[in-house]
Amino acid sequence: MRVLFVCVQNAGRSQMAQALFERGAADRHEARSAGTNPATRVHPEVVDAMRELGVDLSARAPHRLDPDDITWTDLVVTMGCGDACPVLPGKRYVDWNLEDPAGRAPDEVRTIRDDIERRVGALLAELR
Repeated sequence: MRVLFVCVQNAGRSQMAQALFERGAADRHEARSAGTNPATRVHPEVVDAMRELGVDLSARAPHRLDPDDITWTDLVVTMGCGDACPVLPGKRYVDWNLEDPAGRAPDEVRTIRDDIERRVGALLAELR
């Protein structure tokens, strides 16, 4: 299964989801992430929160959603991008209503991260 995680800036939620999915999938599934209006870098507070789990996002760069991503994917997981997220025929969609971690305090970012980790775990259990 190929999963595409999409949020607005691809600098927080979708980056965390991709990294946690890749870690949990153990090469059984593939993941990408993208944004409809990407930032210039992954949010530093997100890098710090993920580092606490032993996941290094410091070298990752936000990526603009492009047609190749849509062609590649089997499942699109949207995260708070509303009408800016594409809806394409023939693709399965799941929407995770998640707060944006940008500019949040460390405890708030951890809460969002942990919510994403639970959702990713449930998704992986479903895909087994």
